[in-house]
Amino acid sequence: MKKIFPILFLLVYKISLAQTATGSWFGQADVEVAGIHNNYLTELIIKQKGDEIEGTLGYYFKDTYQSFFVHGTYNVRTKEISIPNVPIIFYKTNSTVNSIECNTNFKGILFISKVKTGLNGHFYHDGKYKYLCPDLRVNYVLNNDPQPDSLQNTAVGKKIWQPQPDDYVVTKTETKKEIVALPDSTKINKPAFTSEEDTHAKDDSIKIAASFEKRKSILSKEIIVESDSLRINFYDNGDIDGDSISVFLNKQLVLSHQGLTARAINMFMVLDSTKDVNVIDMFAENLGTIPPNTALMVINDGKNRFEVYMSSSLTQNAMVRIRKKKK
Repeated sequence: MKKIFPILFLLVYKISLAQTATGSWFGQADVEVAGIHNNYLTELIIKQKGDEIEGTLGYYFKDTYQSFFVHGTYNVRTKEISIPNVPIIFYKTNSTVNSIECNTNFKGILFISKVKTGLNGHFYHDGKYKYLCPDLRVNYVLNNDPQPDSLQNTAVGKKIWQPQPDDYVVTKTETKKEIVALPDSTKINKPAFTSEEDTHAKDDSIKIAASFEKRKSILSKEIIVESDSLRINFYDNGDIDGDSISVFLNKQLVLSHQGLTARAINMFMVLDSTKDVNVIDMFAENLGTIPPNTALMVINDGKNRFEVYMSSSLTQNAMVRIRKKKK
């Protein structure tokens, strides 16, 4: 009898561990309309703590990628996951740049089998979109990698590694030895300021850079990446309270006047390969209504995914040091 107890304890422990909602989930969401084959490649990367979950939910549709910081609930008894307020691009849209968005609520049931662990559910339309937005059916599969990589080894992963039309692309210009942020991938390698019309923007950048230099940079995390190009997302990880930030790469301003929300600020950043360490700083332009200025920064090098919680104030910048993995 003494041997039975530890065996039963181990069995119960393994079952409870397998039934956690924490993990990286990948799948395809399909429109529930007869004859319609539009679908959304989607990822859900969440952490469970008790009956609450939080993380990021992203999807590809046509030529665009959307990502959101989400909060939800997990019913341990029924294995149901609920995530409210997920905006989904209208499935009939002709242009994803100025598209209509349908507000949806996700509900899914976690299931465990010997073959795989899955999460099946729907993105249900909000009541006021009853006659416009159909529900989306989705089947997620858990990535069993102990260190889940965002969109790794999937069709989505191949797409996410390229700049998207709504990304801010950070690269070296050919005409100036500085780093500049540009609004889309078609403007890579063009100078930041090309006419007198940009004088105001340039003066504004100089003021931000001067304020940045006066503040102390506090290290949030140091990471090792496997690529010279990174996809970086910024979210407000707390209450949406009006936080606004600027971003610096190696003390050069690359992005300014960006409001933090649940929707990601997407950047495609090329690191300076001549440097052993590249430094990214988050500069607080304000403190919102709930100080300090906080953000979740997600870095993807095409293979690995890193999460960094950053906090900045009017006297301190939040800093991340990035090293390239040596072969």
